[in-house]
Amino acid sequence: MNELEFQVTNSPFNQEQAELLNRLLPSLTESQRLWLSGYLAAVQGAAGNVSPVTVAGTQGISTPAAAMNSEPAVSKEVTVLFGSQTGNSNALAKKLSKRLEEQGFQVTLSSMGDFKPNTLKKIDNLLVVVSTHGEGEPPDSAIALYEFLHSKRAPQLDNLRYSVLALGDTSYEFFCQTGKDFDKRLAELGGKEIVPRIDCDVDFAEPATEWMTQVLGALAQGTGIGAGTAGTGAAPSAVVSDAESEYSRSNPFQAEVLENLNLNGRGSDRETRHVEISLEGSNLQYEPGDSLGIYPQNHPRLVDELIEAMGWDADEAVSVSKQGETRSLQEALLRYFEITVLTKPLLTQLAELTGNAGLKHLLEPAHTEVLRTYLNERDLFDLVQDYSLKGIPAVQFLPLLRKIPARLYSIASSLKASPDEVHVTVRAVRYESNGRNRYGVCSVQLADRIQSGESLPVFIQHNPNFKLPESPDTPVIMIGPGTGVAPFRAFLSEREETGAQGKTWLFYGDQHFSTDFLYQVEWQRWLKEGVLTRMDVAFSRDTEQKVYVQHRMLEKSRELYEWLQEGAVIYVCGDEKKMAHDVHAALATILEQEGRFSPEEATEYLTRMQQQKRYQRDVY
Repeated sequence: MNELEFQVTNSPFNQEQAELLNRLLPSLTESQRLWLSGYLAAVQGAAGNVSPVTVAGTQGISTPAAAMNSEPAVSKEVTVLFGSQTGNSNALAKKLSKRLEEQGFQVTLSSMGDFKPNTLKKIDNLLVVVSTHGEGEPPDSAIALYEFLHSKRAPQLDNLRYSVLALGDTSYEFFCQTGKDFDKRLAELGGKEIVPRIDCDVDFAEPATEWMTQVLGALAQGTGIGAGTAGTGAAPSAVVSDAESEYSRSNPFQAEVLENLNLNGRGSDRETRHVEISLEGSNLQYEPGDSLGIYPQNHPRLVDELIEAMGWDADEAVSVSKQGETRSLQEALLRYFEITVLTKPLLTQLAELTGNAGLKHLLEPAHTEVLRTYLNERDLFDLVQDYSLKGIPAVQFLPLLRKIPARLYSIASSLKASPDEVHVTVRAVRYESNGRNRYGVCSVQLADRIQSGESLPVFIQHNPNFKLPESPDTPVIMIGPGTGVAPFRAFLSEREETGAQGKTWLFYGDQHFSTDFLYQVEWQRWLKEGVLTRMDVAFSRDTEQKVYVQHRMLEKSRELYEWLQEGAVIYVCGDEKKMAHDVHAALATILEQEGRFSPEEATEYLTRMQQQKRYQRDVY
């Protein structure tokens, strides 16, 4: 018997009622069941005064009259806060806000960077969408709120109801750590969960939607609002995006490659591709500072090696989606599943599936450092060889793998200057490790296997945290060594097209002037025409002592400080682990030297600049 079936003998319903329920319940969606729970909760205690459930055209399902006339148990005001580095949390928060408004909730949507922490105690319902950056750190826009909550100034929040959606990447040790920290701290301050936190991996669409549905259902129960109901008189959502394209992260556009050029000169040990891609017919829009998402394919050689090592049949039909879509095993490993990055959850599941003693030993708490090193240096082919996993059927193995994630690249063009096109700057990653040649999945695909005329599945990743200042007269300082210079090509292209008059200063660095000066001709032209006011370069391998962009900044500390005093906005793009930290330290040193700041005052000044969007970073 289906667990949802009712029988007259074991329920309070008569035969006719039981038959009606048994016909209805199996046909309900999850959101409809949640709405029904809220409906029943709303009419509790209103015996004899329940109007029928009616469908009113596109207005959805009406609530009973008794429920409409009663005071809601919970406030209909909801605050949605997001902390986002690349824009994913921002986009999800907007989607959530739209759904809440459509149900009649009064929504306040805000970036954590714009939010005043001392208003927390006035909030009844709080929904937090936050990503984790780097090694368990909050994104730049979330730092101030994060630190406030973990300080002695944080208030008791006994009246707060909250829930957290955490975004992260299981290939990092501190997966979703920022979301976990917010969840734990809000509970410590007295907050009560609306629904439990959900942690999302890089393929976040389905779990994020599940969390939203749970939140909407739980809030609807408390307020008497019907899930799926358009609120009467609700204001149009302010978060509906501009004329949206039908193409997105979940439905990428097959874009034709127009140009694919190597920017490095002969003799360089680097290969940096400048790729121009057509967006014609897609209606995809972007602004300087946004990123292009590309869904890559794994290296065919690695796929073949993996199939051979596991003893699989390349032509076997396997499922590639929860909807049961099937592909050949070879195509599935080439296009759908990640095989170059190992995660602790994957090793844990394989240990449980196989009972492999070696894997269980590696996963023991005493071997944390060994595990960390293994995850950083090895891929799936290494794993199946090192732990003799041959023989596990593909139908059991593949469901444990993550979907291959899109790679995000800072856009190097302006849509105003290059209509219907998007340009990216990608350095090919190749290296030898543990006796094998390794390849960057997307970068080497672009370098070796994508020619002009071929297509790539792409989407636009909007990043509101990395944008040119509203005033075209505001001075701009751009710091971008290597491929980190890509968005600044977009910035200057845009400013050239719009005629912006504000001063611009670019710090750029790479290895050798003669072979690695990316976009050299364009910078020189912009310098000549005044679009770029000044440029300082650092080529680290051209001198005995390595010189980097932060050294050039310190050499020009007086002028740089004067620009800051004039209200300049600083942009940093590139490597997060070292370069961004060194640049940040250089900025603090400049404030201490030129502005006579104490170390604490310099730190506070830079934090305030971040909050004012005068210090923006696109780091990875």
